[in-house]
Amino acid sequence: MNDSRNMILAIVLSMAVLFGWQYFVAGPQLEQAQRQAEIAAQQAAEAEGADLAAIGDEEADNLPGSPAVVTFETREAALASQPRVPLETEALSGSINLVGARIDDLRLNRYTETPDEDSPTITLLSPAAGPEPYFVEQGWAVPSGSDVAVPDSNTQWSVANGEDAVLTAETPLTLTWDNGEGLVFTQQISVDDNYMFVVDQSVENTGGGDVSLYPFSRVSRYYRPQTQNFFILHEGGIGVLGGNFVQRKYDALTDARQEDFASTGGWLGFTDKYWAVAAIPDPDVAVNARFVAGGTETSPQYLANFVAAAPVVVPAGGSASYESLAFAGAKVEAIIDSYERGYGIDRLELLIDWGWLHFITKPMFYLLRFIEGLVGNFGVAILVVTLLIKALFFPLANRSYASMANMRRVQPEMKAIQERYADDRAAQQQAMMDLYKREKINPVAGCWPILIQIPVFFALYKVLFVTIEMRHAPFFGWIQDLAAPDPTNIFTLFGLIPWDPTVVPLLGAFLVVGIWPIIMGITQWVQMRLNPPPADPAQAMIFGLMPVIFTFMLASFPAGLVIYWAWNNFLSVLQQWFIMRRHGVEVDLLGNIVSSFRRKPKPADAESKEVKPSK
Repeated sequence: MNDSRNMILAIVLSMAVLFGWQYFVAGPQLEQAQRQAEIAAQQAAEAEGADLAAIGDEEADNLPGSPAVVTFETREAALASQPRVPLETEALSGSINLVGARIDDLRLNRYTETPDEDSPTITLLSPAAGPEPYFVEQGWAVPSGSDVAVPDSNTQWSVANGEDAVLTAETPLTLTWDNGEGLVFTQQISVDDNYMFVVDQSVENTGGGDVSLYPFSRVSRYYRPQTQNFFILHEGGIGVLGGNFVQRKYDALTDARQEDFASTGGWLGFTDKYWAVAAIPDPDVAVNARFVAGGTETSPQYLANFVAAAPVVVPAGGSASYESLAFAGAKVEAIIDSYERGYGIDRLELLIDWGWLHFITKPMFYLLRFIEGLVGNFGVAILVVTLLIKALFFPLANRSYASMANMRRVQPEMKAIQERYADDRAAQQQAMMDLYKREKINPVAGCWPILIQIPVFFALYKVLFVTIEMRHAPFFGWIQDLAAPDPTNIFTLFGLIPWDPTVVPLLGAFLVVGIWPIIMGITQWVQMRLNPPPADPAQAMIFGLMPVIFTFMLASFPAGLVIYWAWNNFLSVLQQWFIMRRHGVEVDLLGNIVSSFRRKPKPADAESKEVKPSK
């Protein structure tokens, strides 16, 4: 019975590994490779395409669009082509474009592209005139049939702060524009110490009649970013609209072309793995929100915008204003949580893809973050969390391993039952059940230590994969990024051979196995040697292959996850050895390891050794 259970468990785990590899690693890598040419073309494409001007509701279909502009080959040339006001905070650097009053030049000072100290900082937003346009803008739209002049994407605003103005966390930027028809438009742009912009739009009416205008805000992304293409991570359009959580991959946006939502408050925008940009209306104001996809196949355009459902009336001789928010930065859990509570934004926490099992993933993250605050290293925090989990589930593991020890102890009786009822399967099963009942043995109890690891494994994988706190988090030695795979590779003799084994056709994706995956495979193999190998050759072969399969499978996973699995295997070996010894079962671990390397006699050899009858 024990061998049968192990056989089933081994098959299930092997299938899970093979399908998981294909679904989460091989498939996405193939799809990503197929898109490389398209992505390269998109990055160099011009930021012009189909007219996306009609992005409001029917009452505000004159929302200013983004007309074609002169484009430049480099981002630097595009920035230099238009007048700008510098932006400088501890978290951000860049500039505000005076043409269109756009937030279109933003770099994240706290994050670099690689763990190297000299690596450039992350660029989040870029102007429409350069490659990979990505920007935020606010403005006013007029009702259908109105000829009121409002600022658009070509409007050059004046700086009220003076020529030396700089947008900082302490000094807002004030821009003005006079339409020459009695309306003076003002934008006051503020930014905090992190990633939240507050844009207060106001209109002063010196004319003789009331004017109705619709405030709007939009996030424009005029290229398709390179995505991870992993099932467990959403990248693309995102928002909370009408009380519903909305996620749309770029393919879905392209297929739908346009999708509308009525909402009071909420937010919408685009999310990447670690960064996000979102337009956030007043939480008490009804808006019409929309995702739009346009452009061409090689130069796509994606928009996320909202327009107030009811107009703001600017009375003659008076003024009116509307305030909205724009988030543009890193998806740091503590910062996003403070914004959600401070501004009353509905479920802004969903910018971070915690997944369906968020009730496991988020506590795992909080625990790791707390311990990291004590020990100063996320890798050490992973080791400590593994110890805590082992301690928490020790009673269950104790019962499981005790049951396994009891099964080892009654193994001779089980074998006798099998021989006694060799021709009566029903009687054999009944005798086995009577034996289990008498000895208080649960034949499936040994599965629990493995099943317990599954949600923990998933939660840790999710945390390592999606949270920016784990990005570029070092461990010790060569592991400088727990969220990235082990950078070493046995197939290059750990850097001694200057070649790239991944270029090998068909097998290249499998020829990347670092030191920690090898350590993990060894610990798993040792753990399996705690029990003698199954007598059935098929079962023995499967058990022999599993550490190898897991080694190659986990080689492409985040190093932090591989370190966890190796450490967990090591602790499991100690735990199982201790519990089984305490229950009177002799665990000949060294003997089992040595026997694994002994050459097994072939059936023919065994027959030749039989004693022949004398003549």
